[in-house]
Amino acid sequence: MARFQNKVSLLIRFSDISSRDGLENKKMTAPQVKTGLFVGLNKGHVVTRRELAPRPRARKGQTSKRTLFIRSLIREVAGFAPYEKRITELLKVGKDKRALKVAKRKLGTHKRAKRKREEMSSVLRKMRSGGGGGGGATEKKK
Repeated sequence: MARFQNKVSLLIRFSDISSRDGLENKKMTAPQVKTGLFVGLNKGHVVTRRELAPRPRARKGQTSKRTLFIRSLIREVAGFAPYEKRITELLKVGKDKRALKVAKRKLGTHKRAKRKREEMSSVLRKMRSGGGGGGGATEKKK
């Protein structure tokens, strides 16, 4: 009997976790001004909030100027990986879905694959507009 209760409690816990879907997208309303009374909807002592310095976790994930510069330099020197070249060729032909599948196979997740496909298509756009190296040389010969 105790074993069954453990399983039921686990199921209840998992249902609590799964019922939170969509909460991240909901916007919170602006907090109401406190009345200074200790009863009622907006009960509580009136205080002025302190302005705190931003925490390090707020910066996490932002790439610095130096990192962006180093990445662009490496890209300029080393060029593209073979799978990236294949993705650009597929995008040139117009096979976006196949390019996404190749990227997903190499990178592992759908999100990373979509980002890589978008990056490669932006590289192609730059090359066609004359900003890149390879695309501009063929147009001058015509």
